[in-house]
Amino acid sequence: MNAGESPIQERAPAKLEGIHHVTAITADGPRNVDFYARVLGLRLSKKTVNQDDPTAYHLFYTGETGHHGSDLTFFEYRGAARGETGAGMASRVVYRVASADSLDYWAERLAGEDIERRRDGDALRFEDPEGMGLELAVSEAPDEPLPAHSSEVPDEHALQGFEAVRAAVADPGPTEALLGDTLAFEQLVPGDWEARGSQRGGRVLLESSAARGRQGAGTIHHVAFAAPDDEHEAWRERLRAAGQRPTRVVDRFYFRSVYFREPGGILLELATPSPGFAVDEPLESLGERLSLPPDYEPLRERLEQVLTPLPDTRQWRRPTVADR
Repeated sequence: MNAGESPIQERAPAKLEGIHHVTAITADGPRNVDFYARVLGLRLSKKTVNQDDPTAYHLFYTGETGHHGSDLTFFEYRGAARGETGAGMASRVVYRVASADSLDYWAERLAGEDIERRRDGDALRFEDPEGMGLELAVSEAPDEPLPAHSSEVPDEHALQGFEAVRAAVADPGPTEALLGDTLAFEQLVPGDWEARGSQRGGRVLLESSAARGRQGAGTIHHVAFAAPDDEHEAWRERLRAAGQRPTRVVDRFYFRSVYFREPGGILLELATPSPGFAVDEPLESLGERLSLPPDYEPLRERLEQVLTPLPDTRQWRRPTVADR
């Protein structure tokens, strides 16, 4: 070890590949599907269950191929009270779009849905039907765009994957130390931290807030960053060496996960890219039926009786899958 080099620096695994997924809570699955699949034009690429509570849906909205980096997911807890964002929570998901013309398109489309929106330079802010913050931003990131092919939204204006999440903590100092020293994010400007690997990047836009939040419908439950498959365990050990308390590696069938709560209270996850959503159904028909990991397959008949009937998203998709 060189003089002045810390043990954590010596053991640094390959960089995190930006945002893997963001998971939020909805109280109304059908309305959630209508908004994200029809209005926003995302692909419902996996319709499965919360593996910690299989009586609740876990819905995944992505680009066309179900690639991580575009994956907004929701637990459905029917009738859950509306939550409120505050310190220790992520508050807004920022998606990339291609151009200022796309922002004009989305401003008009959202107006047609009676959705309030606010233009701020190269960004457009609005909320989903349950109040979760969303933002579209013109991005010049070099990453491959991850659009969905919707019959409702022209390809040139499709959402292209995650740019950032906005989040708040009471004291940014310890959170920023974790992001920079342990997770190897780069600080671009004060409050703006980027995880960029060899293929993708994603940012955390951090601010301070004394207001306390309340988890519920319309709030973000956790944010996951992509850890390369062969580096996942190394990242877990790096967290432990830094004094964090990560969980064991949890096999979620579609990816593997490690969870931890950063010093400001935000629940974070490191998730692997593999095996992906096509492990149990063809790419062409992702999300068209209830998918259950093998351990939950014996529960199918019972779960299909208690889970909420959802809209058929094929009505909002192209007849064929393009650009695979």
